[in-house]
Amino acid sequence: MTQFKALLVSENEGAFSAQVTERDTADLPVGDVLIRVQYSSLNYKDALSASGNRGVTRSYPHTPGIDAAGVVAESRVPEFAVGDEVIVTGYDLGMNTAGGFGQYIRVPAAWVIKRPAGLSLREAMLLGTAGLTAALCVDKLEQAGLTPEAGPVLVTGATGGVGSVAVALLARLGYSVAAATGKVEQGEFLRQLGAQQIVPRSELQEGIDKPMLKERWAGAVDTVGGDILFNVVKSLRYGASVACCGLTAGVGFKANVMPFILRGANLLGVDSVELPLVVKASMWDKLSVQWKLGNLEALAREVGLQALPQEIEQILAGKQVGRVLVNLG
Repeated sequence: MTQFKALLVSENEGAFSAQVTERDTADLPVGDVLIRVQYSSLNYKDALSASGNRGVTRSYPHTPGIDAAGVVAESRVPEFAVGDEVIVTGYDLGMNTAGGFGQYIRVPAAWVIKRPAGLSLREAMLLGTAGLTAALCVDKLEQAGLTPEAGPVLVTGATGGVGSVAVALLARLGYSVAAATGKVEQGEFLRQLGAQQIVPRSELQEGIDKPMLKERWAGAVDTVGGDILFNVVKSLRYGASVACCGLTAGVGFKANVMPFILRGANLLGVDSVELPLVVKASMWDKLSVQWKLGNLEALAREVGLQALPQEIEQILAGKQVGRVLVNLG
């Protein structure tokens, strides 16, 4: 048994609070691989878990953190040896299984991949689930026929975790990127990531009651959902696609069939949680070589466990910019 530090979210008469506390590896669930976590990252789902969202986490006390990168401390399976550097993202990690906001996790081997040679553990968590999701969106758009020559590609929620990586990745691949945000004061940040155009969020909220809008985008990555998502659908060029992966603006929208049957628009759903491990591993390999970003540090701020409660408040208030890297020391 080993003691370690973890952010523990507790419930008291319906109120939720988070504090860093000492835990023991004996408290962790049964699993194949015990991992000493070196880095994690803060995602919107982590903030929902930390604030008592039962759709994410059913019971408390609980340690959130859907991302973890670290070193194998114990292994019951031949696929992993003590000392292996590994990555875990998604599945039930940080939802109902103690997550990456603790210095140790114990998980099934089926959730674990070995760190790609082209990425350090730190770089892997600078990307995290947000980076993986952004890459999956871009990959799905390209599978649907998107090319850099097709025209401008829109990214909504561009200052957030997924959005900021999507902007950087699309720019890295030669696309002309339009970054949509409610934080227009962050325009310089987005331009440094490669955005060529800044679109105020209010512009994407116009024309919600119209069945169609002017053709603008050769493709789009939508991280917010809601009526903004369907306004993007209505603004796609003929045959274009939007990859949808977020819901911060809502889970529903006013829809009609006209963009689909008159312009051949495509709405592509993207999930990074229950994706087969082999697909995740393939995408991590891509992010470590062909799609490796040279400006990862520009995307993120680094914090420790003690700073997480404040950072969680920031992301719930819609104030997070870029990525938040969690150093577990």
